[in-house]
Amino acid sequence: MPFEVIPSIDIRAGRCVRLYQGDYARETVYDDDPAAVARRWAGYGVARVHIVDLDAARGGPTTNATLIRAVAAELAVPIQVGGGIRDEASARAYLDAGIGRVVLGTAAVRDPALVKRLVRDAPESVVVAVDARDGIVRTEGWTESGGVTAVALVRQMTALGVRRFLYTDIARDATLTEPNYDALRELVGSTTAAVIASGGIARAGQLPRLAECGAEGAIIGRALYTGDVDLEEALRIV
Repeated sequence: MPFEVIPSIDIRAGRCVRLYQGDYARETVYDDDPAAVARRWAGYGVARVHIVDLDAARGGPTTNATLIRAVAAELAVPIQVGGGIRDEASARAYLDAGIGRVVLGTAAVRDPALVKRLVRDAPESVVVAVDARDGIVRTEGWTESGGVTAVALVRQMTALGVRRFLYTDIARDATLTEPNYDALRELVGSTTAAVIASGGIARAGQLPRLAECGAEGAIIGRALYTGDVDLEEALRIV
């Protein structure tokens, strides 16, 4: 399976934004039309687009869900959605709307039984987000400690049948530095499931090293919006 380069669209109050290290007080708005951004990234021929509802991730109302479903309906490529999916109804509403994958973060820590049920019914449609700072998982939009290490959570979820993880080193996210290769390699080595890398990617040349660490793909956010990574070049490199 080829290494996937997955562009990310983070939505807050209906706009395309990026948060520095997940800090809601350090927001940069890049576009007022997330749907147009999604169409632009999809036009490069990517395998999928990653969308995060930042308002829902922090426990707020899911005011962006209608927009996300509309984007999914018009794109020719599948999307995966994360942010605030903490109950079965929310997850199934997205899947029933044609969303290819739902990403569960807080729910994986707080409600493993939910993950088990969803994996049982749609194993390829469930991704567990492992968002960590200093090796400890963060929940509730990265605002609280999950009280478990990233490796321990991955092992627990693997035992429940989870087939795919999304690992983000929060300290690297949107910093335009470099990914945490060592932590990624440790995580990949702790599971038989696929792992997607996220956080810190600053240039296309870092992608082959992520592949060497065993990642299935990489999510790129801020670097695409600042121009530090050219999506066409990234796709060509991998």
